[in-house]
Amino acid sequence: MRVRFWGTRGSIPVALTSADIRDKVAEALYRAQGRSFASVGEAYDYAVAHLDFSLTHTFGGHSPCVEIENGGDEYFVCDMGSGARPFGAHVLARQSGRPASVNVFMSHVHWDHIMGFPFFGPAYAAGTRIRIHGCHDTLEHAFRLQQAPPCFPVEFSQLAAQIEFVKLAPGRSHEVSGVQVTPAPQMHSGDSYGYRFEHGGKSFVYTTDSEHKLENRAQTDRFVRFFHGADVVVFDAMYSLADAISVKADWGHSSNIIGVELCQMARVKHLVLFHHEPAYDDATIESVLRETRRFEELTRGARALQISAAYDGLELDV
Repeated sequence: MRVRFWGTRGSIPVALTSADIRDKVAEALYRAQGRSFASVGEAYDYAVAHLDFSLTHTFGGHSPCVEIENGGDEYFVCDMGSGARPFGAHVLARQSGRPASVNVFMSHVHWDHIMGFPFFGPAYAAGTRIRIHGCHDTLEHAFRLQQAPPCFPVEFSQLAAQIEFVKLAPGRSHEVSGVQVTPAPQMHSGDSYGYRFEHGGKSFVYTTDSEHKLENRAQTDRFVRFFHGADVVVFDAMYSLADAISVKADWGHSSNIIGVELCQMARVKHLVLFHHEPAYDDATIESVLRETRRFEELTRGARALQISAAYDGLELDV
């Protein structure tokens, strides 16, 4: 399996401002003072070798949308945040006019997770088949409501694709086009669901908008079983540990530290920090990643846990 991240922010999309770009350029120039480059290629190589990720890249600003490629003809994607727009462009480009089949798995129907669907190009292409899977009774209502007047100029009924809503039972494994998919209930306002995908001997867990309280032993054990042995876990790490257990307790999100602890207990191979706080700039997210890796080193048992921070455009082989 290959995982592609089209949107990684939580709550609301954000964008780099002109001031952000200026600050990155100024810092890069300062660090390169005294050096000269004979070509753009030389400058590029220097940036790659010597400058921080937060200077040469951005973690991005789209809200959640994560694709899982399993080698088959159908598309699998978690959530339809604003990242669904570039994901849709990717689907249309790859299909080159051929009808696509897209399987969508919804964690929940808060706005930041459905707002990209009205801009999802394949929904406007006749012959496209879209199956939207989820555990909420309000799944179809939420998608139709956001395109109802006066909120959007194109009503849901005007979309050209064949769209089907599929209700999944939490805690049960479902076979979807050769992939085993198991949803699990999570603690979040209005309820949310994580998903475990298994295919070809590999396992991938998508768990966002979930608050984990490690003092609740029954809940912790349930998620350790859900995560157990996963090759990759994409984890809601929106808050610092201090925020998660104090001022933002019961807000429905978790921290990087809790993500490490759960994944260590579950013997996960790779933890990916996700649903980044929209107020965090690139440097702050990179700092969180460094702190998380350091915490993992200090608490490491017999095996290391690989840790990454998701960014728009990241691809991982599972």
